[in-house]
Parts: sequence; structure tokens; C-alpha cells
Amino acid sequence: MNEGRWLNSMDDSQKRTVIVLGDEVRRTLFPGRPAIGATILLNGVRFTVIGTLQKIGHGDNMNLNLRSFVPFHAMQDYFRPLNTGIETDVISFINYQPRTRALHDAARLEVHKVIARNHGFNPNNPDAFDEWDTINTVDQVGKIFDAMNLFLGSVGMVTLALGAIGIVNIMLVSVAERTREIGLRKALGATYKNILTQFFIEGAFLTVFSGGIGLLIATAFVTALAMLPAPQGFDTPRIVPTSAAAAILSLAIAGVVAGIYPARKAALLAPVEAMRQE
Repeated sequence: MNEGRWLNSMDDSQKRTVIVLGDEVRRTLFPGRPAIGATILLNGVRFTVIGTLQKIGHGDNMNLNLRSFVPFHAMQDYFRPLNTGIETDVISFINYQPRTRALHDAARLEVHKVIARNHGFNPNNPDAFDEWDTINTVDQVGKIFDAMNLFLGSVGMVTLALGAIGIVNIMLVSVAERTREIGLRKALGATYKNILTQFFIEGAFLTVFSGGIGLLIATAFVTALAMLPAPQGFDTPRIVPTSAAAAILSLAIAGVVAGIYPARKAALLAPVEAMRQE
């Protein structure tokens, strides 16, 4: 619910002409003004709005948001189904929800038994009526997203590993080119810890700085994409702050780990041998 209340048993038993509006219906009929307490005309009958629903779904998927809800017996009186032959007490579909997710299978079996008893067919016959099990759908979609997350996570780990290898190579080249500087510093009193810390910080700074540049480029690219009209049913891309922070942190850790070997190699150089290098 967004505002107001949902239908209750008194609304149904007394056949009250009340209605709960979906979000898109509310926005279309009552733009910029309150809907609760207002009346709308349906099939020549005035219905009082007693509640509105929150938006369901994302993007342009408005099917559920276009629905409105009235008491069942009021619906039977004012909106009788067409083309149903001599039958008068018919419905087109039923939505039901188990009390808890753990009772999902038991609730589905009970519904099958009730419908089968009322219409004279085997409740185990899967072709007796159409059914959409949203819980199974959610589970299947969840498995797909878990597989995608695993795949993309593996790609991210490989990318970090390649980046770490690049940092190791850069720092090793830096150590080789600055061998004489290292020897001079050690001859002037720099300790193993001083040299190790110097190259360690350089490696971490190189990683964080390059990661920051990459984040700025990605943000600019995503911002430009967000200005374009999104395809129907899709949201525009956006940068998630927590994901961006996690990416920078991962890069920093990779840079720190990758900088340990070159820093240790620089710190272990003998001053006399290092100063001989040209």
C-alpha cells in the first residue's frame, strides 16, 4: 500500500463500491492531487477510492501498475464476465500467496486440490489449467544472476591479477632504473624498512591513482549513456557508490600486494653493489 487501506471482508460482503488504484492509474487520473476519497466512474457506477498502491517493477513495465482492485462481489454485480455460456459464477484468474515461503509447495497443492474438486479433474494433471509460479520464477532468475555474478566476478579477479602483474613489472623496472639512488640512500643511513616503505607506498599510490582515473572515465561514460533514451523495459546505467568504493579498495589491495616483491628486492640491494650500477 502507498496510501489509504486495502479491501476488507466488510467491503466484499456489503458489495461496497470502493476501489484501490494501481500507481500508474493514480498518476493518470489524479496528477498532482490526492486520490483518497475521490470518486471515479466505472461502467456507469461511482466507485470511491480508498487506497493506492506503490509502484511495482522498473522502467516502462507498467502492466501491474495499470491494475485496480474492487471487492469480489461488487465485481460480480457490475462487471459480469462475457462469453461464458450459461455459467454466471466465473472468474478469469486467481492470485494467491502462501503465508510463508516455506509453505509454497503445500499452498500450491491445496489450491490444485480445491480447483480440481470444484471442476472435476485430477489435481496432478499439469494440463488442467495454466499456472504461473512466481516463486519458482524468482528462484530460476536468482540462479541466472548468481551464475552471472560468478562469471563477472571471475572476470574481475582475472583483471585485477593482470593489473597486479603490470604493477610488478613497472615497479621492477623502477627498481632497476633507480638502483644507484637506492644504494646512495642506504649509504647515507636509509634502513631496510625505509626503502621497503618507499617503494611500497609508490606501488599503492600508482594503483589508487590509476583506479581513480578509470573511475572518472567510467563515470563520464555512464553519465553520457544515461542521457540517451533507455530501451523499453531497461533502466539507464548508473554508478553505484558502494560498488565504486569496493573497486577502488580492491585495486588498492592488489597494488599493495603487487608492490611487496619489488619493494623487498630494492630494500635488499647492497649499498656498494648498488652504487656501482650506471
